[in-house]
Amino acid sequence: MITSTNTTRRHVLKLALGAGAASMFAAPVFAQGAAPRVVVIGGGFAGTSAARELKRQGIAVTLIELNQTFTACPFSNVVIGGSRELKSQQFGYDAVKREGITLVQQMATGVDAEAKRVMLADGTVIPYDRLVVTPGIDIRYDALPGYTESATQAMPHAWRAGEQTDLLRRQLESLEDGGLVVMSVPANPFRCPPGPYERASLIAHYLKTKKPKSKLIVLDAKDQFSKQRLFQNAWKELYPDHLEWVSLSQGGKVNEVDPATKTLTTDFKSFKAAVANVIPPQRAGKIAQDAGVANNSGWCPIDPVTFESKLKPNIHVFGDACIAGAMPKSAFSANAQAKSAAQAIATLLKGGTPAEPKMINTCYSLVAPDYGISVAGVYRVKDGVWADVEGAGGVSPIDAPADVRKLEAQFADGWFQRITTEVYG
Repeated sequence: MITSTNTTRRHVLKLALGAGAASMFAAPVFAQGAAPRVVVIGGGFAGTSAARELKRQGIAVTLIELNQTFTACPFSNVVIGGSRELKSQQFGYDAVKREGITLVQQMATGVDAEAKRVMLADGTVIPYDRLVVTPGIDIRYDALPGYTESATQAMPHAWRAGEQTDLLRRQLESLEDGGLVVMSVPANPFRCPPGPYERASLIAHYLKTKKPKSKLIVLDAKDQFSKQRLFQNAWKELYPDHLEWVSLSQGGKVNEVDPATKTLTTDFKSFKAAVANVIPPQRAGKIAQDAGVANNSGWCPIDPVTFESKLKPNIHVFGDACIAGAMPKSAFSANAQAKSAAQAIATLLKGGTPAEPKMINTCYSLVAPDYGISVAGVYRVKDGVWADVEGAGGVSPIDAPADVRKLEAQFADGWFQRITTEVYG
């Protein structure tokens, strides 16, 4: 974990809070000599942030996004924990259209990197000068024996917010008091490193307050995780009877699941759950694989200054799909990377050389509805990758009093309101 003085930490948090504050074209639009055009695939935090920043740079932008509503992952664990409604996570694209960005609500089915064009599900082809690919994550259904797409109805992952979020919440609400809840957590990398532990905390809070005879067991494929001391201290204080974490070295790695019986099997033991939340391994979204910008790891290697793919020229990847070194896969990172990448793309289109940026990330987690913790990081390019700036950033104090924890929970809510207003408002 990153450590620093409290002064540096407060400075980073101030920066973080401030930063958080279908029509088709006729062929002549893309005729030779027309103004440069950027196409963005994916309307999440990364893609939408980039589209709006590119438009502000005076560039014609087309945003391709199938869904009419974006459902945010940050704070979706609060929905699962029963303290928030799913509709509070949902945002439309009206502000994007008002800004003059062309919104194409189709599925991108392919990319021809040599011809510089995107193919859509309805057969439309959209040419580009520069392409942004921000598809987020896909679930690797081939990585955990027994876990298939159909298995998600019995054992939801809820790692892409929406129907799965609501399903897991309903399963917890239907749980008989005394029933066992089991969660599995994959090895790194995956979207939102502290996310499973926030979810575990809020499920434990729900059980403690609504189903006090029930218990959550977390089976983890790792021995260490983000904000570990903070989480574990809080669990010991708040949920000693309702949450058990089983690490990799204790036999926590799940090797197989059986959705018919909701059974998760490790090297040493099988766990039969009344409610099973399986968070499986992940990779960059399918269009990244189809476009050839993902490598054998399933993720996308990029130049850290421009976020241009190392595998395909003129294609830029950022957000959860990219390999960003020390920067975590988070909404804050996606938003920050998008702004930097958009500025780099604008510079490249004008024939310039982008400057080397610095980045920050702040990640809040709720251990209870009124108990927040956070980690902040500062990053720079070193040896061709994003690396931590030594001595910068930091984590919440380990011995903070209750009023500080409550304040951080308020900061978390404030950050979410700011970033969603900035990107979708």
